[in-house]
Amino acid sequence: MAEEWGFNVGKQKRRKEMGMDRTYVIGVAGGTASGKTTIVQIIKNYFGEGIELIGHDCYYKAHDNMPFEEREKLNYDHPWSFDTERMIEDVIALKSGKVIERPVYDYSDHNRAKETVTVYPKKILMLEGILILESEALRNLMDLKIFVDTDADERLMRRITRDMAERGRSVESVLRQYRSTVKPMHEQFVEPSKKYADLIIPRGGKNNVAVAILKNYLKKIMDGEAAE
Repeated sequence: MAEEWGFNVGKQKRRKEMGMDRTYVIGVAGGTASGKTTIVQIIKNYFGEGIELIGHDCYYKAHDNMPFEEREKLNYDHPWSFDTERMIEDVIALKSGKVIERPVYDYSDHNRAKETVTVYPKKILMLEGILILESEALRNLMDLKIFVDTDADERLMRRITRDMAERGRSVESVLRQYRSTVKPMHEQFVEPSKKYADLIIPRGGKNNVAVAILKNYLKKIMDGEAAE
C-alpha cells in the first residue's frame, strides 16, 4: 500500500510539472439565444463537478443610481455594458488556484444584484456569452475558443420564448430591444468575433456530432491526455 501511495504521489508530481493539473479555459460565444447555454449545460451535466461555468452576463455593470426606466433603455449588447476587466481578473485568479466571488445579475431589475456567488477553481473553466470572444485580453486567457452559429430567425424565436418565460419580459419589449440594439450589435461586434474561434458549432445544442466531439476533447483534458 505504501509503495502504491508513493507511486500515486510521484505521478501527481509529474502531472503538475508537465502542466497537466492547470486550469483549461474554454470560451463559448455566439449570438443571442444561439444555444450557447444549452451546450455548456450539456457539458456540465456530463462531467459534473470537474467543470465550472461563468457567464459574461453575470458581469453586466451595476447602475444603482439610475432609475429602472433608464436602465431598461440601456444597450446591453455593447462591449461597454460589461465589466469585462473584473471578469478577466476573476479568470486569472481561478487559473491561479484562488477562490472568487462572482457577481450576480438580475434580469428582471436590469441591474446587478447585491449578493455574490463563491466560485472555486476547477480543472476546466467554461466562459459563456455573446461577446466572450470580442475582448483580446479575455481571448488570450482561453485554451479553446468556440462560436455557436445559429440562424437569425431561429435565435429571435428562441429569445422571445426565453425572455418571456425566464426574465419576465413582454413580446413587445423583446422585439423593441432586438430591433434597437440586439441585431445592430450582433452585426457590429458578435458576428465579427467568429473569426477568432477555433471551433464553430452550427445549430447549437442540436448539433449532437459537434457536442460529442467537444465532450471527447474535454474528456482527454480531464484525463491529462490532450495536447497543448
